[in-house]
Amino acid sequence: MSRSGLRKLLVCTDLDRTLIPNGAQPESPGARERFGRFVKQPQVTLAYVSGRDEGLVREAIAAYGLPMPDWVVGDVGTTIYRVEADRWLPWRSWQEEIAPSWRGLTATGLIPLFEGLAELRLQEPEKQNRYKLSYYLPLGVDVGSLLHRMEGRLGEEGLKASLIHSVDEAAGTGLLDVLPAAATKLHAVEHLMRQQGFGANETVFAGDSGNDLPVITSTIPSVLVANAHPDTIRQARQQVEELGTHPFFYLARGDFLGMNGNYSAGILEGIAHFHPPARTHME
Repeated sequence: MSRSGLRKLLVCTDLDRTLIPNGAQPESPGARERFGRFVKQPQVTLAYVSGRDEGLVREAIAAYGLPMPDWVVGDVGTTIYRVEADRWLPWRSWQEEIAPSWRGLTATGLIPLFEGLAELRLQEPEKQNRYKLSYYLPLGVDVGSLLHRMEGRLGEEGLKASLIHSVDEAAGTGLLDVLPAAATKLHAVEHLMRQQGFGANETVFAGDSGNDLPVITSTIPSVLVANAHPDTIRQARQQVEELGTHPFFYLARGDFLGMNGNYSAGILEGIAHFHPPARTHME
């Protein structure tokens, strides 16, 4: 522990509508800059955990003046990069670990399985990768029924997959990612924690949407930023009660250091909730 009381800390955060203020709610003035100063502390390791690919993460860093991370978990957990200056080094061992779930198939090989499911519309080629098959679906779809049908088709082929549903509020559309069972944001964060020697008491995750829920409702201390969609907040509360992980869940409320709890303000509020000594580095 440092003289200031702040121990080593792994800060893992989603980007869109979590750190990046690209939702409908306002951002607290100066909150992003305050976050940038905090993560520069030598005790802090920063990881971005995003649905974006490498190119789009780089664009976000430049467009929003985000601090350069130490690690990037991209493509909803299917890629991991170590960032050294401007070199992004892919963690090949991670893809070797997640590949067995699909028994040698890649995303394009799964497309025929879901033919005839009218709710699904393939996302653009640049939003797919070797181990991430991504669809759009209309808002208001019976997601439970759709997932049940998809799981049935996967099971018939002996394939293990995670089906991750979320909503893009800005675009007004549903999103559905088909990933190897071992490749979600949760599995990727846990892998990073093990490999880099961070315990749960030395890690905080922040997110806002459905594809963050596996981490947010786990035993990894997690914060749901105040600007999260009401449906996501409802699901998170329900799941943490069912799983008994309520002590590891924090919903940002605002009023922390005069900020509103949205985006980076909520991330800082959650970090201070789980690690009170961190507050002195945020003021």
